[in-house]
Amino acid sequence: MEPGMEDRQELLMQHLLKEGSLEVDVMAEKLGLSPSTIRRGLRDLERRGLLRRTHGGAVPVEALLYEPFRYDASFLQQERVRTEEKRRIGLAAASLVQPGQTIAISAGTTATHVARCLRHRSHITIVTNAVNIAMELSNCSGLTVLCTGGILSGSWFSLLGPAAIHTVEEFYYDWAFTGLDGLHAEHGLTSNHPDEAALNRAMIRQARQTAAVADHSKVGKLARAQVCPLAAVQRFITDNAIPQQTLQELAARGLQVQVV
Repeated sequence: MEPGMEDRQELLMQHLLKEGSLEVDVMAEKLGLSPSTIRRGLRDLERRGLLRRTHGGAVPVEALLYEPFRYDASFLQQERVRTEEKRRIGLAAASLVQPGQTIAISAGTTATHVARCLRHRSHITIVTNAVNIAMELSNCSGLTVLCTGGILSGSWFSLLGPAAIHTVEEFYYDWAFTGLDGLHAEHGLTSNHPDEAALNRAMIRQARQTAAVADHSKVGKLARAQVCPLAAVQRFITDNAIPQQTLQELAARGLQVQVV
């Protein structure tokens, strides 16, 4: 690999993950490189399965098509809701992870975007209870991926129950990235599913730092099962549609909110 190519490829991937597409001429001007150099970098990234080249540019690789769920509304429809916001949240969360770290990623569509933004990274160990995340990362040679055992929970691809919690509790994590159904200033993180709440709570308990990841629509909502109090989470990454008053309420309770 020619000098500097690895850094340039990182810049290409960061742009692609943030914007959702990439044009060769734009990136050549932005980085002060020739279009042929950009195309060479894109070819290498495509060979690694990290993007798909198009005429004049590139787009991210498509998510795996879960064929049995083609007509199932739950996960695939949620994937298409606020996709741009979830992509930004995922990229911001992934940027917190350093080489050599061990992290946990929960199930959920926003958490899945965190995992996708790590596909081009290396020397990271990922523990997840989400079957779809394990599948999407399975061909990433730079990552070590461990999938918990447990009972498979329907169309959310989530492994739950005592076996899943046992696996989670075998590790300590530099970061835990957890999705949620509600985040409330007084009641903390909540989930619609008690088993999911128990699993996420175990991840948080084993982590040095936890980042909750969710778009603004989850803020202020209270689902039926508590995951943890707000004080158990160090950071909340959300999109810029969150109301200013809500930001102030969360900050007053000591939560660091990162708006992207």
